[in-house]
Amino acid sequence: MPTEPRELTAEIAERFARIALGHVGREYPNKPDHVLAGPQDARTPRELHPVFYGSFDWHSCVHSYWLLARVLRRFPDTAAATEITALFEAQFTAEKIAAECDYLAQPTARGFKRPYGWAWLLKLAAELSALPNRDWSVRLAPLAEAFAQRFRDFLPLATYPVRVGTHFNTAFGLRMAADYAQATQDAAFSALLRETGLRWYGEDADCPAWGEPSGDDFQSSALIEAECMRRLLAPEAFLPWLARFLPRIENHQPRTLFEPASVSDRSDGKIAHLDGLNLSRAWCWRSLAASLPADDPRRPMALEAAQRHLAAGLPHIAGDYMGEHWLATFALLALEAGEAPAG
Repeated sequence: MPTEPRELTAEIAERFARIALGHVGREYPNKPDHVLAGPQDARTPRELHPVFYGSFDWHSCVHSYWLLARVLRRFPDTAAATEITALFEAQFTAEKIAAECDYLAQPTARGFKRPYGWAWLLKLAAELSALPNRDWSVRLAPLAEAFAQRFRDFLPLATYPVRVGTHFNTAFGLRMAADYAQATQDAAFSALLRETGLRWYGEDADCPAWGEPSGDDFQSSALIEAECMRRLLAPEAFLPWLARFLPRIENHQPRTLFEPASVSDRSDGKIAHLDGLNLSRAWCWRSLAASLPADDPRRPMALEAAQRHLAAGLPHIAGDYMGEHWLATFALLALEAGEAPAG
């Protein structure tokens, strides 16, 4: 078995934080998701998004801030903590957050970063709310509430889920938004997320995972759906659902979910997504394993699959900017998920 790390340590957290600190303030290269209604909208990333202008794109910048907040909360004595604190003080200001809110208020921004960026902004807000310094959470709150309201408005209109392995996957959106609903003790929002999950995925059974991996996946459409339902449902409801959805795990089926993806060119941003697929699968497998009874034969299989995917993904979180600007986030999710494999 590969000897990759199995849990998040202070040393690894410091490394991840250094990677994120190296790009959250890097404005270029940049891939904006921006609609121009007229020449007045032709502005630089920093002008459009004074908080989240770095990391190649807005959503990667948001979840890199989440990584930094998570490291600060779990390891407040690391060498990077002082830099993270200074960054948050400089960036999470009322004026800059108001500018991000103003951008969202434009008619052309209705679908901006739906649902991936919405979900990560709420995940960041949930993390900030758990830090001893509540000032940053309070300042971000108007932007977080704007995105929460977008979920409330959108989900009743969304007749069908989106099952792809990229940013548009709706199961990922529900799963991350659930953490914000819990952190804010918003029972109505939690209920909406759960009801939507059941409406979209409640009757799914015998998932073949035949489309995995696609050439630019960074999520497993099968496993993120399972992780979404694990997060939304009580154990007594989730375990029977999982048995219906993936009934052949004991036979290592669907086989593709147990085999890490191969990455042929890490300088190609789309192909580099497959490193993220390996890390996000590891996250999901570990979370699912932790939800299973200790004597369940599926549990060691899930943990072994997680470790194989970690071993495939962790060596490649830095080195080329196409992956470096985002992969550490999913590595952190994977290392923190569930519990470390035994042995």
